[in-house]
Amino acid sequence: MTKYLISFPSEAMVVTADDFPVVVAESHAVIEEAKAAGVYVFGGGIAEDVAPVLVSADGSVGNEIYPGSELKGGFTVLELPTRDDAVEWARKIAVACRCPQELREFGYDPAS
Repeated sequence: MTKYLISFPSEAMVVTADDFPVVVAESHAVIEEAKAAGVYVFGGGIAEDVAPVLVSADGSVGNEIYPGSELKGGFTVLELPTRDDAVEWARKIAVACRCPQELREFGYDPAS
């Protein structure tokens, strides 16, 4: 089976304060459904209040990151038999989160 990353940047989720508890409950329900189906690997949100750093091969740590590599928002990793299955789970998450989701496939690494 293949692992898929389903994600969205934080600015994509635009909900009112009144709607936010409903969105949280509905998105958690989708995650519970994925867990019950045995396809959930892990998920969460990027801690946007903690600055990323770049660790070089010599062990030095810098505040610069790769251009265009800024990550923020939420993500879920699922392990699924087909891309069509991944699209369906991304659709469920998009409905629950009230925003479109990016879908990416992880390349197979035999050492993982």
